[in-house]
Amino acid sequence: MATVHLRIGDLVWGKLGRYPPWPGKVVSPPKDLKKPRGKKCHFVKFFGTEDHAWIKVEQLKPYHPHKEEMIKINKGKRFQQAVDAVEDFLKKKEKQGGKEQSSEGKGDSKGKKTPTKPLKILEEDDEDLSALKDPSEKDLTDSDPEPSSVERLGGLGTTGPVSGFKWESSPVRDDPHFHHFLLSQTEKPASSMEPISKRLKIVEEDTRSTSIQAADSTAINGSITPTDKRIGFLGLGLMGSGIVSNLLKMGHVVTVWNRTVEKCDLFIQEGARLGRTPAEVVSMCDITFSCVSDPKAARDLVLGPSGVLQGIRPGKCYVEMSTVDPETITELSQVISSRGGRFLEAPVAGSQQVSNEGMLVILAAGDRTVYEDCSSCFQAMGKTSFFLGEVGNAARMMLILNMVQGSFMATIAEGLTLAQATGQSQHTFLDILSQGQMASTFVDQKCQNILQGNFKPDYYLKHIQKDLRLAISMGDTANHPTPMAAAANEVYKRAKALDQSDNDMSAVYRAYIH
Repeated sequence: MATVHLRIGDLVWGKLGRYPPWPGKVVSPPKDLKKPRGKKCHFVKFFGTEDHAWIKVEQLKPYHPHKEEMIKINKGKRFQQAVDAVEDFLKKKEKQGGKEQSSEGKGDSKGKKTPTKPLKILEEDDEDLSALKDPSEKDLTDSDPEPSSVERLGGLGTTGPVSGFKWESSPVRDDPHFHHFLLSQTEKPASSMEPISKRLKIVEEDTRSTSIQAADSTAINGSITPTDKRIGFLGLGLMGSGIVSNLLKMGHVVTVWNRTVEKCDLFIQEGARLGRTPAEVVSMCDITFSCVSDPKAARDLVLGPSGVLQGIRPGKCYVEMSTVDPETITELSQVISSRGGRFLEAPVAGSQQVSNEGMLVILAAGDRTVYEDCSSCFQAMGKTSFFLGEVGNAARMMLILNMVQGSFMATIAEGLTLAQATGQSQHTFLDILSQGQMASTFVDQKCQNILQGNFKPDYYLKHIQKDLRLAISMGDTANHPTPMAAAANEVYKRAKALDQSDNDMSAVYRAYIH
């Protein structure tokens, strides 16, 4: 492949880790930010985000020759916004006669320096950097119009390779000089950035539970050395499908099983092996994960005919990822352990989209050694994992989180319908909401679903209602009141009665309009 020579101001497609190519511009780095040692790279500002990054030259392509190809491949909203930002930039540059006006570091009309806000930098180095100056780089200042989106690279769009556009591989774990992390505007300036190894937080709580949280998911699952253990996966629903896809993408050897065998076909094509029964999968694999709909399904999978328990032998690991009650988890742990197996619960917080993107939050509890053995798997499927101690703790925490999320979703639906009932614009309500303290991707996506009448499931309504029910029961056991969750649960039950069970949780809206 011929070397591409780039200069300050050139528009490019930049590839970072497992994320798709993204439009950007080669810019001058801040004076106090040195170039990573030993790697030929350029400092790039990405359009449509607040991100900057050192990108190796083999991960950069000229913008214009590949524009049409990239537009055909990538269809995401954020991606299109980024391309639109490039076009706006080009139009403004053309009006200025092809020149770029720099506004950073210049004085105002009174001769005072205009302060520059800290850059959000996605850096690829975790050691002290030597000042390697590229002779081709002139001391220019970036003057791109600031994009409105504050989306991080971790949410840019689809994961995995982009067909028809070849890039050199960039194995993060094989190169100790290149790790990625984001620096937001409210964090430390670039000159005082800490290495990624120091930004892994290990917290000891009063209950002796430990959480291990990666400061940036890109650093964790940008490039992974997969475990040499054989992985099994049972259940290819909304969550399981995304998890298995990411395990395969990151090089794990995976054997799959699903009650409806046709769902396995796609993953067989991607390189997975097929298990005829749960017992066969467990007997073939070192670590077997399961992700099913509810406590009954979880029990049946383990205790039923040709179930997991029949394949358990001493040393076999079983990881229950389903969201179930603590009592079910305790029972499964006991029966697996009785056969000499090793047990871990690891329910996940997220949705189908988050699962597909490999950005789940994993809550684990049980056998700590299994948690450690699952390290590369958790890195492939999620951005963060927490180890919460003894069996049952992860189930409890997961139910509490989903109780809050379900109640919040019902409240948002209630607010939208009340706005309509009182003559207020629902679109304006959403616009105002998105500018306040409750602004989030969750709120934006769910409200857009409602306004568009699109209730394609990202997280089944019947499952969030199940989680609310289990959380209320857990509150009863602990003699703790849960009146808000109880009220929300009734609304979801009404939505189920209106045949909304298999729609997205945002379809709770329909309980208010019928």
